[in-house]
Amino acid sequence: MSDLLDKKCIPCEGGVIAFDISEIHKYQKKVDGWNIIKKNNNIYFLEKNFQFKNFLQSQNFINKVGKISESENHHPDILFGWGYAKVSITTHAIEGLSENDFILAAKIDQISNA
Repeated sequence: MSDLLDKKCIPCEGGVIAFDISEIHKYQKKVDGWNIIKKNNNIYFLEKNFQFKNFLQSQNFINKVGKISESENHHPDILFGWGYAKVSITTHAIEGLSENDFILAAKIDQISNA
C-alpha cells in the first residue's frame, strides 16, 4: 500500500482505458478490505464499509475523507449515518477503475487506521 500512499491522483478527463479485471485484482491486493462491485451499468467500483462507535465518529471520518478527496481532486460517493460509513470509488470519466481509485482508497484507509 505504501507505494500508493506516495502517489497523487492524476486528473482524468477520459481518453484513458479503464482497468480490466486482472489489473483490478492486482491493485486490489494493495488496499485493505475494499470490495470490487460491478454495478448495473457494468461499471466497476471499489467499495468499503467502515464502522464507528457513534454518529460523531462517522461524521469526523467523512470530513477527513472530504479533505483528502479535495486535495486529490478525486471524489467518492459516500453514505453515512450513526456508526457507519460506506465509501464507493470509481473514475466516472472512464466508467471504471483506474490507479487513482486505488490511491484514494489507500489514503482513506490511512485515516481510518489513525
